Order: sequence, then structure tokens, then C-alpha cells
Amino acid sequence: MKFLIVGLGNIGDEYVDTRHNIGFIAVDALALSFKATFEPGRYASIARISVKGRQLVVIKPTTYMNLSGKAVRYWMQKEDIPKENILVIVDDLALPIGTLRLRAKGSDGGHNGLISIIETIGTTEFARLRIGIGNDFAKGYQIDYVLGRWTKEEEKTLLPRIETTVELIKSFALIGVERTMNFFNTKGK
Repeated sequence: MKFLIVGLGNIGDEYVDTRHNIGFIAVDALALSFKATFEPGRYASIARISVKGRQLVVIKPTTYMNLSGKAVRYWMQKEDIPKENILVIVDDLALPIGTLRLRAKGSDGGHNGLISIIETIGTTEFARLRIGIGNDFAKGYQIDYVLGRWTKEEEKTLLPRIETTVELIKSFALIGVERTMNFFNTKGK
């Protein structure tokens, strides 16, 4: 059984460790926990992980956030992975820092990466994990905040949540989105 795990972010040194790249941070932690490495691939860097017989195709799109759908569609088709076995990990301004919210489907919530994926694969019927990045910015400074780097205080909150995210991803592949939601959405505060 194959799963497509998609961490959203932007490529380039200027985006490393920024709030908007929390998806990259999460899948990097997943790969590290399995001693897997990302290799260059079409439209994405890719790592392959095996979890108790489940094959995880883990990607970090290299298309920039607004074109993430190209990478998702390509790897879905290449690996023959159904939409039910896709998990997309994104940042969310509406959630406090470190809050985890897993959903089996839903809207784009105004997130450019999700907008691209929904438009490109033609459905909202895929799981997404939203990781809260907070919204501590003055009016008109949303872009600066989202593309800003984590403070030391935020990192202290975030690091244990990234460890939880790794466990959530494994759970998604092993027991499915519904049971994973029941467990992690209550504990994921």
C-alpha cells in the first residue's frame, strides 16, 4: 500500500526555517527519523520510507508554493496513489503556533499551495494536516510574518509538535485518517 506525503514550502536558502516552510520542516523530520534522504526528482525532492509494510513516497515540491499541484499530480500518477492516500502538510495562520489539525478533506482555506493542488488534481478529497504558525503580526505585515524565521521562543513550542507530527504521519499510513484524527486532533493542542 502506497501513500503520498507532501510537505509544502518554498525552495531556496531565503526560505529555510521560515514559518511558511513548516511542511518541509515536518517531512524533513520524518525522513530523518527513518534515516531516509531526499533525492532530486521531477517537480520535487523525494524520499522513500517503509512503515510496517506501507510505502511512503515523501515529497517536497520544487515548484514553489503556488504551483504545488504540478508536483502532487505528477507523483500521484507516477506512483499510482489514490487521493485517499494523500496527506498534505501546510502552515496555518488561523491556528496558534504548534496546533495540529488533521482533516480528511476540505477547502483551501486561502492557502496558495492547497489552492494549486485542488485546482490541479480536481478534488478537495485528500487529507491535509494544518500546523499552526500563529498570527502575531501587525496589519499589512502578513507576508513578512509568514516568510519570517521562527523566534527562539516559537522554536521551543514547535520542536515537540514536529515530533508529534512525525507520529501522526505514521499513524495516517497505518490506521487511516479517521482514527488518526480522533487521536491526534484531541491530543494535538
